[in-house]
Amino acid sequence: MDTRQVIEETARDAYSRLLSYLAVNWRDLQAVEDAIGDAFLAAVETWPKSGVPDKPEAWLVTAARRRLIDRARRTRISDRALPTLLAMSEDTQRLTTSNAAFPDERLRMMFLCTHPAIDPAMRTPLMLQTVLGIDAARIASAFIVKPSTMSQRLTRAKAKIRSDRLTFEMPDAEEIPERLDSVLEAIYAAYGSGWDEAAMPDSPRRKLTDEAIYLTKLLLPFAPREPEVYGLLALMLHCEARREARHDDEGNYVPLSEQQCTRWDQGLMLEAERYLHLASQAGGMGRYQLMAAVQSVHAQRLRTGRIEWEAIAQLYEGLVRLHPTLGALVGRAAAVAEAYGAESGIACLEAIPSAEVVSYQPYWALAGHLYKRTHREEDAHSAYSRAIGLSTDVAVRQYLSRQASEI
Repeated sequence: MDTRQVIEETARDAYSRLLSYLAVNWRDLQAVEDAIGDAFLAAVETWPKSGVPDKPEAWLVTAARRRLIDRARRTRISDRALPTLLAMSEDTQRLTTSNAAFPDERLRMMFLCTHPAIDPAMRTPLMLQTVLGIDAARIASAFIVKPSTMSQRLTRAKAKIRSDRLTFEMPDAEEIPERLDSVLEAIYAAYGSGWDEAAMPDSPRRKLTDEAIYLTKLLLPFAPREPEVYGLLALMLHCEARREARHDDEGNYVPLSEQQCTRWDQGLMLEAERYLHLASQAGGMGRYQLMAAVQSVHAQRLRTGRIEWEAIAQLYEGLVRLHPTLGALVGRAAAVAEAYGAESGIACLEAIPSAEVVSYQPYWALAGHLYKRTHREEDAHSAYSRAIGLSTDVAVRQYLSRQASEI
């Protein structure tokens, strides 16, 4: 691997950890982002000549810290700034000269983003960008706003952190439950972003699924009695267990109901079931537990050879009542169609306001499938066409094209 590849890989793997480590000690996110950018630029200029350091992350932190010290001296922004940075220097020296693991401060950063002073609507986008490294354009797409609008909102949120000098600490135990939902939402959004691109070998977001699971496990000691943490872990692990079955040996997309159960990872499925059991023991019911329960019913096909669609439809009914997202509504329509007939599924789909589904690919893929089953050929062709245009996965586009060609 050449030096530039090492730098690119380090940027993908470590950027959010570097940012969180520096930012929890230095509240100016923009200054930290600039300093890290300068550090990577220095690496591009230096490493090809001097060689890649033994601990690239520690080298980058040292370079970024120097930029922050220079800035603090130049602007005289705070009497406390230099002591903080000098203390960080000692930590960096220890990391460079020992086998100590690089500290992961991302949970502290995520809980900072849920501070009551930050606009609730911006908490998840702020976490997605600063902690999980997802770009503003991608976040804007998920929240159905213009990229420029999302960038402006993120900039204002970071300025709020700086101007109000918000505390970069884990909240007290009694505060965690009310701030937890935003953290879980960001982790799940990151998992979804990585899942969507898992089949793309060059995608920088492929590792987001592993990062999402890792961060959720980091949460467990801080929220041992919160059932939704266990529920989210169970949900992601059930999905991970079926990753290899999503495509056949030729790379063709395979929908869940047609996947070969023997290709599922039974170890991950058992782990998911353990977490789902712990969630049920913790008391209370939440959306992640219900979504995990849906995946658990699908997993039972490995043992029974059939899918209990009525049970899945009932779970989706509970999910829609508790948290009626677009994904839940479309999922309910799919389950209802399998359990009670395609016409019933279409009725559920067509009850969703049309303005909400314009750019939602799963809606159009399901609509095409159900219209095809009910011999509404023109509607099926139109829906499949919309779904194909909205698909980012080449294998999914090809699958939908094959379905459309069979009408």
